[in-house]
Amino acid sequence: QVYFGTSHPRSYISANLTGFKCVTGMSCLMRKDVLDQAGGLIAFAQYIAEDYFMAKAIADRGWKFAMATQVAMQNSGSYSISQFQTDLIVFSRWAKLRINMLPATIICEPISECFVASLVIGWAAHHVFRWDIMVFFMCHCLAWFIFDYIQLKGVQGGALCFSKLDYAVAWFIRESMTIYIFLSALWDPTISWRTGRYRLRCGGTAEEILDV
Repeated sequence: QVYFGTSHPRSYISANLTGFKCVTGMSCLMRKDVLDQAGGLIAFAQYIAEDYFMAKAIADRGWKFAMATQVAMQNSGSYSISQFQTDLIVFSRWAKLRINMLPATIICEPISECFVASLVIGWAAHHVFRWDIMVFFMCHCLAWFIFDYIQLKGVQGGALCFSKLDYAVAWFIRESMTIYIFLSALWDPTISWRTGRYRLRCGGTAEEILDV
């Protein structure tokens, strides 16, 4: 919940404001007749990130996407450490897709995360203004932490169902894992999905890896 209320909407709200096509298939409504004009669902079956290509096909036909103020709710079911480890695999798969489809992600994505951005900006502030790097790093992370909390409450649209301490722990774990997830995506470009393993091709298509 912390991830989908902080990092996730930060990217999507920014993309929406700047006019970039950025949709999430699990919380997006698309017109069926427009998709049918693009070949129907079967035309997008070859893609891993089919929601992106659906959005692109719709936008290419002159349609625009709007962001609703109503929050998309999802029942997460039971949660545990093992479930969190499974979720990390999902996050890694998303990173692999972004790296394959947008190679600039290799540089841009790490520096868009809190800890890396704080270090980079702190290093720049030290060389330009002679500010202490660690003091700047701590202040920048604290400001990021507070603004993420404000955004989370705004996205939630009401009181949160967990304490500020729970938020702090979840936020720190998520931010600490970002580099690990990104490096894992670079190290192993294959994607595991259900019972199969797939190799990504340029353009977002995938080829199943068959055991010989």
